[in-house]
Amino acid sequence: NEAGFHFRHTNYGRDYDTKADWVKDIVAAQDGDLCLECGQPVRTSRGVEVGNIFKLGTKYTEALGGHYLDSDGNQKPVIMGCYGIGSDRLLACVLEEHHDENGICFPISIAPYQVYLVAMLHRAPEVAEVAERIYREAWEAGIEMLLDDREATPGVKFNDADLLGLPIRLTIGPRSLKQGAVELKFRTETESRSIPLDEVIPTLKTEIERLLQESRERAVTVPFPGTSPYT
Repeated sequence: NEAGFHFRHTNYGRDYDTKADWVKDIVAAQDGDLCLECGQPVRTSRGVEVGNIFKLGTKYTEALGGHYLDSDGNQKPVIMGCYGIGSDRLLACVLEEHHDENGICFPISIAPYQVYLVAMLHRAPEVAEVAERIYREAWEAGIEMLLDDREATPGVKFNDADLLGLPIRLTIGPRSLKQGAVELKFRTETESRSIPLDEVIPTLKTEIERLLQESRERAVTVPFPGTSPYT
């Protein structure tokens, strides 16, 4: 409170007769209180500020000489406003909703890459050759793929794949190549399956489209007063 401006333990009309524009009893709204607009119970929940709108007025345009001529030819300062979405805040919100004990679980629609390609024993010529061929063909087919060709243990690579959270993990190793196949696993599932080498790209395209469609179907239409619904 500001000294000499705010007063505590006083009653309007009893302790002073200053004419006020309005006098109200003010309390903090709680769950179950009735809305003054619609009469329905209020529901409170926590939220995150991901966007900002600032009405800047003419503060900066007057200082910098930003003017325009109106229809009567009079010079007036431009009225400014700025709008923005905090991409880092938005990402934090997504990760808060899409993660598990092992790391991130990126939705396919915003994942930095769609597929995490793990090359087991990349120093083995046959593994390196197939991994690099699939990586090249994937990008040519429009599939966004990250190739992990580090000389690291399988456990390190799998843990890092879970931590980064790309939607699909593809694993190539000497054992699977002997069977003419690679291993495919989704980040949100525990089981994996084998895919023949000649079906890798078509299978990835099909699964990526399926995940994108599921993401679109989960979108919720939000009504906004005075406008058409948006998703």
